[in-house]
Amino acid sequence: MILTLFLACVPLLLQAQSMQARIQRVEAAGTTLRDVRVRLDWPADAPEGRLRLQAGDLDAGALGWRFRELDWQCPLQRETTGVTPRWRCAGPVRSGDGRALHLALVLDAAATAATLVSGDTRVGLIRDSATPEITRIDLRQVPAAWVEALVREAWSVARLPRGRLDGKVRINAHSARPLGVDADLAVTALALETDDASAAADGLTGDLAIRFLLPDDALTATVDGRLRGGELLVGNAYVVLPESPVTFGVDLARAGAGDWALPRLKWRDGATLQVDGQARLRPDLGIASLGLSLASHDAAAVPGRYLSGWLGQAGIQGLTLSGGFRAGLELDDAALRSAELSLTGLDVGDSDGRFRFDRLDGAVRYSSAAPVRGSVGWQGGALYGMSFDAADWHLESRDGLLRLRELVEVPFLGGQVGFDSLEVQLPSAQSGLRMATALRLDAIDVGALARSLDWPAFEGTLTGHIPTVRYADNRIDFDGGLSIGLFDGRVDVSSLAVERPFGVLPTVTSDLVLTGLDLHALTGVFGFGSIEGRLHGRIDGLRLVDWNATAFVAELHTEPAPGVRQRISQRAVQDISSVGDASFVTTLQGRAIALFDDFGYRGIGISCRLRNEVCRMGGLRSEGNAFTIVRGAGLPRLDVVGFNRDVDWPTLVERLAAAAGGDVAPVIE
Repeated sequence: MILTLFLACVPLLLQAQSMQARIQRVEAAGTTLRDVRVRLDWPADAPEGRLRLQAGDLDAGALGWRFRELDWQCPLQRETTGVTPRWRCAGPVRSGDGRALHLALVLDAAATAATLVSGDTRVGLIRDSATPEITRIDLRQVPAAWVEALVREAWSVARLPRGRLDGKVRINAHSARPLGVDADLAVTALALETDDASAAADGLTGDLAIRFLLPDDALTATVDGRLRGGELLVGNAYVVLPESPVTFGVDLARAGAGDWALPRLKWRDGATLQVDGQARLRPDLGIASLGLSLASHDAAAVPGRYLSGWLGQAGIQGLTLSGGFRAGLELDDAALRSAELSLTGLDVGDSDGRFRFDRLDGAVRYSSAAPVRGSVGWQGGALYGMSFDAADWHLESRDGLLRLRELVEVPFLGGQVGFDSLEVQLPSAQSGLRMATALRLDAIDVGALARSLDWPAFEGTLTGHIPTVRYADNRIDFDGGLSIGLFDGRVDVSSLAVERPFGVLPTVTSDLVLTGLDLHALTGVFGFGSIEGRLHGRIDGLRLVDWNATAFVAELHTEPAPGVRQRISQRAVQDISSVGDASFVTTLQGRAIALFDDFGYRGIGISCRLRNEVCRMGGLRSEGNAFTIVRGAGLPRLDVVGFNRDVDWPTLVERLAAAAGGDVAPVIE
């Protein structure tokens, strides 16, 4: 480009002390210069002249470089070595309003050499006269932004805001062949961003070998590299590269504005992950087709390096793996056509202890068309610290669904959890993972469940049949209901749903009906004095956020039952009074109430409507702001009446805790 023009002008310039030339257009080596102006001033008998070269526009065509208002000035010197003269010129070059760089030029009949310097950055260029179509470039500490234009020729939305390049580039601009570029580069702390935020990278360090051809309106390329550290983000895939070398390779080709063809994809990360495949991408980098095979002989590092983006969305950032696996998949039009996952002694867990599966073995196969079968099992595991035994799952897939072929029963907490059916729809471009199952619970030990979850010492069994349990969009919905045998009565659970079951702030919603619970056993567990009788009621619209109640409408009351006494201890009266901002009113005078251990009652009732951390309380009956919680019977007769219907919920919870601990005192009127 500039150097070719200079070589052509030198013989003319030496015939006069001052000479000017203006050329409308110059084309050389795939580069076009427009509005070129050359001026040489060389006074008679002077040892050197003064050269100035200006160009209104430089367009490097397929390489993507374009500069405006180029201006280079330098002292021109002639050196004689043997019979061949050598010309040397070095000085500042500017482009538009850009900062001046230092350009040095040395040329003779055999070669042209140029060096561009800016601080620690150096670009050296050599072209031999015998092969003028070939340009060799030497890069030292070159900012990645300098080659951004070239990258954008292949990837129009890409930008390189940070990073350094070192290495050698060879450009072949033969007029009868496509432009070819071979580059062997070392990259340091390279960053990449895209205008549409579809991909990003930062801190990439390693070595690249790049070979590509740029025929008219097309591109073919081969890239092989070795990376040591850095981060990659493509869609939801977030990759954290290790400091140990990771090698990769890709072949790609594109004609015009059509699809990208990637006939070779290769990734080698030691024993952690090996990938081979091929793909076809649409112009917007959407997947037209994809085939991959993956293998891991030591999967411990896979979650942290390769899965954190997806795991974060699912709320299981702490996933741990130990063992190995193999996998393969085929996509067409971004839809999964087939997949297979083979597990070999794989342990799966959660760093927060929420779940664990021991020694997973077998193969799961998926097909969007023809039926395929597989089976997988585990040797044991745990859910929130509650152990379960071994189980085997026999599966089949057809028409895009994965189904259970036969009943699975998993021994759990002294009983069994049965899966009568299972249907899984894998994630797609339109939706995420979806599952549906029919669930049976048989004689699950509620006491063991309570101990594992650090609940009060409940006793009883959990039994139920849920015809459909659905998982979609990070939410579990239970159709049907559960019946829990508890305190010699029953708790029926319906409309149960769990949002973000393994994520941040899990949320549970449900309705509950209580029937005939033994109050003596119930109050004994909670340390809430002693009450004899049977408790009934319901809790509607229960909502727990991170296992803390935020909303519900509750109504609890006693009902007489044959052979069951209705008595309440003095301690229980005190506890109810302290919790409900109540006083107890008796037919006896003064503090004579303290002489009695317990009292008969006709009925107990309390209600709470929780909204915005305020509990609107009620009882058996209400008069103005007062409500009766305990209606006495017999002698001594005692009633408990509340006088504050709006109670701060956190305060109420503190009072319940204090009552359970016995830290209350009676208030007698």
